[in-house]
Amino acid sequence: MSAAREYGLGEDYQWPRPPVDGWTADDLDKLPNLPPHTELIDGSLVFMSPQTRFHSRTMRLLENALMEQAPDHLEAIREMTVKLDRRNRPEPDVLVVPVDADEGPRQTWFRPEDVVLAVEVVSADSVERDREVKPNKYARAGVPHFWRVEEDEGLPVVYVYELDPAVRAYALMGIHHKKLVADLPFPLDIDLTAVNRRR
Repeated sequence: MSAAREYGLGEDYQWPRPPVDGWTADDLDKLPNLPPHTELIDGSLVFMSPQTRFHSRTMRLLENALMEQAPDHLEAIREMTVKLDRRNRPEPDVLVVPVDADEGPRQTWFRPEDVVLAVEVVSADSVERDREVKPNKYARAGVPHFWRVEEDEGLPVVYVYELDPAVRAYALMGIHHKKLVADLPFPLDIDLTAVNRRR
């Protein structure tokens, strides 16, 4: 069963046409009729494909575990964009940010300096973006921690990266199967097999 939906756009509907220099991060909040979870990468709009059960369950597992184990000054939140610069506003699947980065109920994005951890769960249509494009952009923007999550036989495998600030690039710190135990960005112990607990 697919989660794809039909938009039923009328014959007079016109898709957004980008300006000569491409869209900007601020345009994302102003463009009408964008599909949910639209990202901006290098001035181009990127539309998300329908979410799989694995993707949804993994996001829920990580958000809940991060929220439960985070110190009081940090919180985990799903699917909020990060305004990296004028032409890039990606939407990590899960973020860890300081509680005081909350600007109110209408907030739609965070600054990169507020992001402690960005997590991307790889989907079939996002392999290159999640493995190459976004990590490079997060690193250049100074996001200190990045996790890439892949699926292996129905379970999440978490690739944990830490920023080397001297070169603005990530170093792989570990690959976690079934259980994720880490000291950074704060002490963590996550049972990755719990992704299917309700199955």
